[in-house]
Amino acid sequence: MNSNSFDWFKLDNAATIFPGQNSSTWSNVFRLGIQLKKEVEPELIDKALENVLKRIPCFNVRIRSGFFWHYFEKNPESIKSRPDVRNYCYRIKFKEDKGFLFRVFYLGKRISIDVYHALSDGYGATVFISTLIGEYLRLSGEKVSYNQYVLDPSEAPKKSEVEDAYCRYANSKAPYNRKDKWVYHAAGTKLPKHMCNYTIGIMSFKQVHALSKSYGVTVTEFFASLLIYVHYKKQLQEKKKQREICAQIPVNLRKAFPSETLRNFVLCLRVKIDPNLGEYTFEEILRSVSLQLKLANDPKLTNSLMTQNLKLEKNPVMKYLPVCIKDLGISVSFVITGEQTTTALLSNLGSIALPEDVAQHIDYYTFFTGPGKLNGARCGAITHGDKFVLSFSNCYEESDIEREFFTSLVKMGIHVKIESNRN
Repeated sequence: MNSNSFDWFKLDNAATIFPGQNSSTWSNVFRLGIQLKKEVEPELIDKALENVLKRIPCFNVRIRSGFFWHYFEKNPESIKSRPDVRNYCYRIKFKEDKGFLFRVFYLGKRISIDVYHALSDGYGATVFISTLIGEYLRLSGEKVSYNQYVLDPSEAPKKSEVEDAYCRYANSKAPYNRKDKWVYHAAGTKLPKHMCNYTIGIMSFKQVHALSKSYGVTVTEFFASLLIYVHYKKQLQEKKKQREICAQIPVNLRKAFPSETLRNFVLCLRVKIDPNLGEYTFEEILRSVSLQLKLANDPKLTNSLMTQNLKLEKNPVMKYLPVCIKDLGISVSFVITGEQTTTALLSNLGSIALPEDVAQHIDYYTFFTGPGKLNGARCGAITHGDKFVLSFSNCYEESDIEREFFTSLVKMGIHVKIESNRN
């Protein structure tokens, strides 16, 4: 096969573990949605999809298994959009949906995509759905301009957009030492497999930014601190042995290591507090989290972690193990460790800068992580214009974490509009 024709791709370094984790209890699927200002015309979505997949070929694939590794090959089938469902981010099965590793949904004024994480990260998926919306608007007769988020489907795809950027940049000679403990989890009544309760809060970004700035921290640092603080107070009320509380923060590496890749190029950093050290105020947690995240996000440290991950993939023993044994090892490891080292997750995709002629048709974006196995607080955040939208993905029936989180924001002067798929 000619790699220049985008007929096949190796899985990138981050994606190599996902097939082994794909099970009846874990999806590795996330969702991006766009709320338009007019009702969606489904027949135009499918035509737009056809054009966009030619421009972004790393989504136009199905997964295959070689003897040593999984790989992607071009999918000769066509994909169709479908009416939306209540239960987002349900598991991708490789032999369903004609082998496609993403789904497209519509409902009212909303278009959404569920994406298998092996395909792409939040940034790449944002480019895909923004380009899809741009093409949808063009087909409906609107004027559309292009930028880094809204690509021109008439242009040829770039090889740089499908590179494994980890391989390009991982060159550190320093070992990365990470000591992770099993941490606190807010327990509850577990929902059935792949069911998830989603709650979103829609806020003014100007308000959110001003509040974060008043504390001297970034928006991501502020919300990570609030997540930790809510869990800290909940654990104190349970009056049992206190464990560390840890928030996982995926970081887009493209800011420190320039790349046009639309595949995975993120690393997950961790920030934590130990209640056994003493009592914490919210302000103390803010200072600690801000310092931890700034230190952890140093490019030299992230390069060290990137290099360590790549070394594992290239280890001679791992490299030449049959893929079935690799998958089994990953599966067993994940069953044992799972989310034991993280209490909550916060993935902030930041502000999406669209051309004005596209932006005027969009009300807001939404971003949902998939349901966790232990974490009832897996949060996705995204900003469009002045609308900052933060979602909770909760695998439990209880909603006390979300309720306390958004109530705290209201008490701080933030106006929050709540939407949910709960009955």
